[in-house]
Parts: sequence; structure tokens; C-alpha cells
Amino acid sequence: MRIDKYLWCIRYFKTRSIATNACKKGAIRVNGDLVKPARDVYPGDAVTVRKNQINYSLTVLDLPQNRLGAKLVDMYRKDTTPKDAFENQELLQFAKKYYRKKGTGRPTKKDRRDIANYTSEEE
Repeated sequence: MRIDKYLWCIRYFKTRSIATNACKKGAIRVNGDLVKPARDVYPGDAVTVRKNQINYSLTVLDLPQNRLGAKLVDMYRKDTTPKDAFENQELLQFAKKYYRKKGTGRPTKKDRRDIANYTSEEE
């Protein structure tokens, strides 16, 4: 089975075209090698998927005939993603919440005071 179809069947990507684009961009590796969308995948292969700044690692257990329900996915893959990958994502979320969003306009008085206090402490 093609790698893009496999990733779509086990619900890593919403559509098959998104899975194909991920392969073309180099976000998918099979047994450590970058792959094209048409690369066949077999049981026992180690697949690495880079999605949302997380490297998901999985092992192919079996090949499904068609797209699966979410409850049946674990029969066809074994997730070996380390826990610290998700912890890094949580830390990144906290860092993003602190900064103002781009395009929100000029800084408020409070923002300007905070900036002034920050720059005066460094000197």
C-alpha cells in the first residue's frame, strides 16, 4: 500500500492530498529514508511523520483495506512517539500565549510600560 494512502487510512491526515503534500515536502520518513508518496509500506516498517512540530513515530503492524474508524486504528499501527515530544509542544504553546498577536495594532500603555521596565532592567 502507498505511504500516503496508509497515513490517510490510519487517520494521520484528513485527506489523501494532504498526506501526498507532506511526503513531497519531506515530512515523512520510512525506515529513516525520505520517501515519495508512491513508496510502498509493509508490516514492520518504522514510519516517522512530522506534523505540527512533533515527530510522530509509528510501526506498521498491518495494512488496512480502506479508511478506518478511530477506534480501529491501533490494530494497524503501534505508536512509539516519546512523551517528551508532547511536553515540548505544551511549552511552545505557553510561549506563544505571552506575545501579542501580529496585527493587533499599537501597543497599549501597559505594554509600553512593560517594555520600558524590561529595557531599563537590562541596563
